[in-house]
Amino acid sequence: MLLSTLLLAACQRGPVPQPQEQAAAPAGGGSGSVTVSGDDSAMRALNWRAPLPELQEQDLAQARRRAARALAQGRLYAGPDDAIPLYLAIQRLVPDDARARDGLERALAALLVQGNAALARAGDDAGAMREAGDIAAVARTLDPEGRKVAAYLDRVDQAEMLWKLNSDGERALREGRLGDPAAERGDGALAAFRAVLAQVPKQPRALQGVAAVESAMIRHAEDAAHAADFDGARAWLERASKLRKRAATVADARERIEAIRSARIVQLRDEAVAEMAAPLTPLVLRRAHEKLAEALRIARPGDPVAADLRQRVELATHYGRFRPGQVFADGLGDDGRGPEMVVVPHGAFTMGAAADEIAAADAEKPAHYVRFERGFAMSRRPVTVAEFRLFVQASGYLPRATRRGHSIVYDERNGNFIRRNGADWQSDYTGAKAGDDQPVIHVSVHDAEAYAEWLAAQTGHGYRLPSEAEFEYAMRAGRQGRYPWGDGQPPKGSGNLTGGNDVSPSGRRWNNAFVGYGDGWWGPAPAGSFLANPFGLFDAGSNVSEWVADCWHASYRRAPTDGVAWFNPGCRARVIRGGSWASSPEQARAAWRTSVDSDMTNARIGFRVVRGI
Repeated sequence: MLLSTLLLAACQRGPVPQPQEQAAAPAGGGSGSVTVSGDDSAMRALNWRAPLPELQEQDLAQARRRAARALAQGRLYAGPDDAIPLYLAIQRLVPDDARARDGLERALAALLVQGNAALARAGDDAGAMREAGDIAAVARTLDPEGRKVAAYLDRVDQAEMLWKLNSDGERALREGRLGDPAAERGDGALAAFRAVLAQVPKQPRALQGVAAVESAMIRHAEDAAHAADFDGARAWLERASKLRKRAATVADARERIEAIRSARIVQLRDEAVAEMAAPLTPLVLRRAHEKLAEALRIARPGDPVAADLRQRVELATHYGRFRPGQVFADGLGDDGRGPEMVVVPHGAFTMGAAADEIAAADAEKPAHYVRFERGFAMSRRPVTVAEFRLFVQASGYLPRATRRGHSIVYDERNGNFIRRNGADWQSDYTGAKAGDDQPVIHVSVHDAEAYAEWLAAQTGHGYRLPSEAEFEYAMRAGRQGRYPWGDGQPPKGSGNLTGGNDVSPSGRRWNNAFVGYGDGWWGPAPAGSFLANPFGLFDAGSNVSEWVADCWHASYRRAPTDGVAWFNPGCRARVIRGGSWASSPEQARAAWRTSVDSDMTNARIGFRVVRGI
């Protein structure tokens, strides 16, 4: 409608409202307007009160010129010298003034243009939002029923609602209430920004708000990663990835978090390696295991640094400073060297004979599971005559056969074993002088233990006889079967065994032997003459039978399962293990064991030693 009749409220005299500060709400109330709170219903209920100038009739001409100039300059409503207040003041003096009516119509049109321009800037401009609200109050006061004014007021209402939603979202963002990307409805910043975008899909402020929510989620992910909570970091990134399609920010964040993960794993590896460079005490190993557990917890499958740390920690745990398969010899006090040792890997096996094994004795049963939590070093060959001589000469020890004056030897004339005077550790299987590289025989278990104790004193390391479990484990070397090599006939080069093709110096043959097998020796061969087994041990289960540390027990019931020797102080019945050059095929079985008096010496029994690592 034309503004021929102006609202009396706008023309009434009264105090002119002063401009007031707008705190947060952008709704109406600027210079010359009422102040409106964040509730837009309050603005709807209030009208603008014009700051009318005091005019007299003689001032009309000048007032018209001032109003026209203000209208041309776009000064429409804020003060008494602006176009709308001047035209209203003129109408108060001359209600039917056509020029004032025309000026007000033009001023209202210009006002709506200014208001729409302000609305265009009002998405993220608080000043523009306040200006649009002020203009709404003026326009509603001038033409409350006008179609264009109503349309403008609707736009202002929508802008105010969007502003409030954006403000609520920004407040929630500051308070850390981000919202759930998967929820269709909810509270928090994300819900507010999405409500804006549902009405104005590309509203810049709301889009920026969503981007800010994404950034906050990425920050949470990175904070979680720095705290080694990579599951939490992944969850935050999953939430962030649902916010903006085709945004590179989440992918970039994933790379940064993976870099944090990798750096943390490297740090754990380096710290553990540095700690394990010190003496490997239980405390050091426990800390290394803790770092390994943390690295494995955060590592992705197949991470090479975590795998490297696992290997290092496991090696240190099971082998100390050694490595499985490593060969070494400790120095002796007189600058000589001890026997060549090989590191046997830790592991587990089934010890003893199976229930249905042919020729198995009850003493070899029940088969039972034995596990070695730590590796150990075993001499690669049976102790030789030369190695034993070092001990005897250095210590003055008198072995049992030397003190007794005789031992059991093989008699080629009748093919039997007989007692022969003068035979001792320096003798071969017939009682003749033995070569230095021959396995030492004619020694009792006490002689073998004395040699191990001497080695321990010379080297400062724990040398001893192997336990029965250690011997069988090392002899089998990871293979299960009737014999140390598995089942069936011995492969060529397996060891010095009783073979059907073997012939004694006088032409004798074995009555009970491996058919078709021959090794070329009648009597012990030089130590290490045949192929080593998979653990790197020579003559394990052949050449000579060997003393072990255990006392004799008639079965494996209640036998230790951790590989230690089953020993009763003061026992005389001891155990020998492994086939010899003169053992029947049944005695060459991997599970074979027998009881021997601890003072026994003969041409078939030698020994080897074990060292802790």
